[in-house]
Amino acid sequence: MIRFIVIGITDNPQPFFPPEVLEVIRNGKVFSGGKRHHEIVKSLLPKDAEWIDITVPLDAVFEQYHDEVVVFASGDPLFFGFANTIRRKMPDADIMVYPTFHSLQMLAHRLVIPYHDMRIVSLTGRPWHEFDRALIEGTRKIGVLTDKEHTPAAIARRMMDYGYKDYQMHIGEHLGNPVNERVTSLSLEAVAEQEFSHPNCLILIGGHQRRWGIPDDEFTLLDGREKMITKMPIRLLTLQALDLSHRHVFWDIGFCTGSVSIEACLQFPHLHIEAFEIRPECEAIIRENARRFHAPGIDVHIGDFLETNLSALPRPDAVFIGGHGGKLKEIMAKVLTVLTPDGVIVMNSVVAPKVTTDSRQLWDEACRELNLRQEPPLHIQLNDNHPITILKCRR
Repeated sequence: MIRFIVIGITDNPQPFFPPEVLEVIRNGKVFSGGKRHHEIVKSLLPKDAEWIDITVPLDAVFEQYHDEVVVFASGDPLFFGFANTIRRKMPDADIMVYPTFHSLQMLAHRLVIPYHDMRIVSLTGRPWHEFDRALIEGTRKIGVLTDKEHTPAAIARRMMDYGYKDYQMHIGEHLGNPVNERVTSLSLEAVAEQEFSHPNCLILIGGHQRRWGIPDDEFTLLDGREKMITKMPIRLLTLQALDLSHRHVFWDIGFCTGSVSIEACLQFPHLHIEAFEIRPECEAIIRENARRFHAPGIDVHIGDFLETNLSALPRPDAVFIGGHGGKLKEIMAKVLTVLTPDGVIVMNSVVAPKVTTDSRQLWDEACRELNLRQEPPLHIQLNDNHPITILKCRR
């Protein structure tokens, strides 16, 4: 069994360690960390020390570890840090941790603001999803770990693009380094035009009011056609039928204006949403509506769903079919190739005299031939609009 002693450090080129940690370093033989960490601590290492750089791929790094390894890591090694990587790669390893303040703690100290109520989001090597979720949920104080792609400027531009302008950004660069450390507090507009040296982190303070139920007349429509949108009460009942509070991945097939995807994004921001539409002109419409209603993170796919390669997409556990072009059974059959075992499919059927294709009949036939279990339908009529039946099935 390999023993790891993980020591947290800051960017200070003259680090301070308590006597217990200095004793660990003096008695160590195998050391590891990033190149930046090596530059900071190399004068403290024994002359015959073996150093292993932490670089990608990590599997190659772990193959070099043996006996007892002293690892230097930034801040608190258990805060999105290397100690967690060790536990994931070597669950049986013996680990001891000597932490120091992590970067967001230091930034809060410099700003003299409490951070017990701060929501932490890491964008270091991660997608936007959890950051988007924090914005949509109206989080008042967000601490963000950045990387060279998710820079303060890129974050500020994304926030402004989706209308989250009511925040001030506080950026900390090279925290702990007495020469290069800098703390800056700016508006998003000012941050978007600047570059900040790496490593850095930031704290956002502000907030945004969430919306529940978007009026239909506020959406940009396809060719101005009011009937080409799922009406708000129907949208909300459809989301309820999909049981999205307990779902993880939602697919919206035939999104048109994007109203269902956007409402789902705003009410259930934990979801990963994939939206499909065959009409290319709808791509600009859903993107415009997503920005208007502050709904980032919806993945848009344009083209015939039946010809779309689904292999790289997350498997859905909730699917809404908003349009099928008479190929409902084929679409449902393809959905079943990726739907999770507990997944559900929902469709709204319009009862209208001039509709040549009875979508309810197609639904019943598809469920019967694909051996799907239907749940009791919900019938509803809004004002003078045609009656609608909300249909739901599962395996």
